[in-house]
Amino acid sequence: MTHHRTTETLRRALRGEVPSTVALLADEEDFTTMRQYETFAFDDHTHYLAHVEDLLRTLAAEGGHTTLALFDPEEFADYCADTGLDPDHPTSRSRYTAERAAPGARLTYTGQPLAALVPVLVDTAVRRATWEYATMLLTDAGTCADCGKDIGHASFERASRLLVRLLDTAGPGTHHLVCSVPAGDEQLIAVLHTTRDTTGPARLDSSEGAEFVTVLATGIALGTPGGLVLRTHTPDAPARLHGWRLHQGRLHPLTEAEVFDAYCTDARTGEPISPEPDVDYRAGFPLADDDPHPH
Repeated sequence: MTHHRTTETLRRALRGEVPSTVALLADEEDFTTMRQYETFAFDDHTHYLAHVEDLLRTLAAEGGHTTLALFDPEEFADYCADTGLDPDHPTSRSRYTAERAAPGARLTYTGQPLAALVPVLVDTAVRRATWEYATMLLTDAGTCADCGKDIGHASFERASRLLVRLLDTAGPGTHHLVCSVPAGDEQLIAVLHTTRDTTGPARLDSSEGAEFVTVLATGIALGTPGGLVLRTHTPDAPARLHGWRLHQGRLHPLTEAEVFDAYCTDARTGEPISPEPDVDYRAGFPLADDDPHPH
């Protein structure tokens, strides 16, 4: 009896050291795609999500490290075709989760409600895909025909300098930046949040900063038109909105009227939108530019 208890205790202890990844079908369309497989046991997405949440709670209660990833049915089908696995088998779904989903975008589960985790997980996946695609475009940009420099590397360095100058000039406050750049059939969007005190440089998340600079650098490298907007909050003052146009590798300040129009016009219909309360629409401020030949 003592030996049995000891064995069970050791197994529970070992189970707590084994990480788990649950790959989630976050939206109903992906869930419907998986229903084509007879071995997929669920026929209702809401019911499926409830069981996933129960599983996450059970895994967390066992003390191990549990992460939540996204299950992509299209990527799963490609994975099975590449590896020769039968997609209509639980083992194939398990291997896909371990080899493809787990190394991708994922979040650590610590008991949060699934409804709160899913939007964050989807946003994380979109950000990662954007960063990977932008990185690929920079890598493939080649070398400058005039000076022989690597265009992707030079554009990344230039984008980094522009971001530093923008944040230095913006001054103290909580800053929210959005950069939008067209790239082929895709619209690359990067978001950056940062805070700067009255003294010292801006504080920002390193991964967010890298993603933002990569998207801005892609616009510089490709020479595509794009835009950058800055929203700044300071205590006891209206929010300030500034904007710039990315054109031929340079950030050109928008006028106050152009910033107002950009925020107060419906992008789909062209109809005017009421201005936000307690917001000042301001022109973009000039950014020092020491590169006469942006790539």
